[in-house]
Amino acid sequence: MMRILVNLLIGTLAVLITGYLLPGVSVTDFWTGVVIAALLALLNVLVKPILVVLTIPITVLTLGLFLFVINALMVMIVAEIVPGFTVGNFWWALLFSLILSIINSLLSSVLSKA
Repeated sequence: MMRILVNLLIGTLAVLITGYLLPGVSVTDFWTGVVIAALLALLNVLVKPILVVLTIPITVLTLGLFLFVINALMVMIVAEIVPGFTVGNFWWALLFSLILSIINSLLSSVLSKA
């Protein structure tokens, strides 16, 4: 249970940092960041595997680059659901998902060594 809370906190910090860095993305406060991190994790566990399986042909055709589109769609879905989270367009969602992944990895590696 403690590991889940630590991952949620890391995800929240990554969302807040990424929202701060990108002008096309807005995260209003800390609790909105918590909801965004939790909802993204939930969608990545429940919905993303279904989308990946359904889009195998186009993913193979694009040599895996279509997975970036799926990540951006997950961000856009969360932006529609969470009131304090806005994303300017698809390209901001794509950039948000890429930078979020990088920051999340960096924070996870730093905090795992501490």
